[in-house]
Order: sequence, then structure tokens, then C-alpha cells
Amino acid sequence: MDPLSAASATAFSGLGAQSLRMRVLAENIANAESTGKTAGSDPYRRKTVSFESTLDEVSGVPSVRVAEVGTDSAEFPMENRPGHPAADKDGNVKLPNVNMIVEMTDMRLASRAYEANLQVIRQGREMAANLVELLRT
Repeated sequence: MDPLSAASATAFSGLGAQSLRMRVLAENIANAESTGKTAGSDPYRRKTVSFESTLDEVSGVPSVRVAEVGTDSAEFPMENRPGHPAADKDGNVKLPNVNMIVEMTDMRLASRAYEANLQVIRQGREMAANLVELLRT
């Protein structure tokens, strides 16, 4: 595989991985206030994404993929909300272990990584177009 195609293939794998990461982050953000439905039940548990680098054995092109979508084992914060459907006998409600600052920071990083991969693909296309134009003259 030529270097330009290899770079594009690597960037495409990065696009897919970052896209999934952003979907998981969006789910975390959307459920940041999702408590349990019954007394003492657990709320939404934050999801995490782990990546791993791989090597395509046929083409020898490095890529990245999502190794696992897991859950964060951090404790649930508690808040006293008597009368809430998920409140225990003491009136405490377990809240999701989602920290909006962390989620928004991760979303920004994922968005920038996505854009960087997209830029690699754009520049590869531009280089290929310039090469074709050069060969025509």
C-alpha cells in the first residue's frame, strides 16, 4: 500500500474510533441527571472508552480501534432528596457518577482528534489531486 493510502487508512480508523467515543460521551452527558426509578436503585453509570492500536497484517498499516466500552466504577454521589422516587429510607438519592467538566473536556479532545484525522484525509486527497494535475502537464 502506498504511503498516502496508508495514512488515509489510519486516519479513517481514527475517525471511527473518535466517532464512537463522542457517541459514548454524548450518552454520558444526556444521562448526567438520570437517577434510579425505585428506592435505593442505582442511577446511570458513566461509560468509558478504551482504545488500542492494531496493525493490519495484510497491508501493514497501523490503525486504532475501540478495545472496550466499559463502565466507570467510581462511587455514586449521594444527595438528600426526600420524596424522590429513588430515595432510600433516609431520603438519600444516588446520583450518576458523571462529572460534566470531565465529559465536556473529553468531548472537546475527541472532537479535536476527529478533526485532526479528517484533516489528514483532506490533505491526502489534495496531494493526490495535485499529483494527478502534475502528471497531466
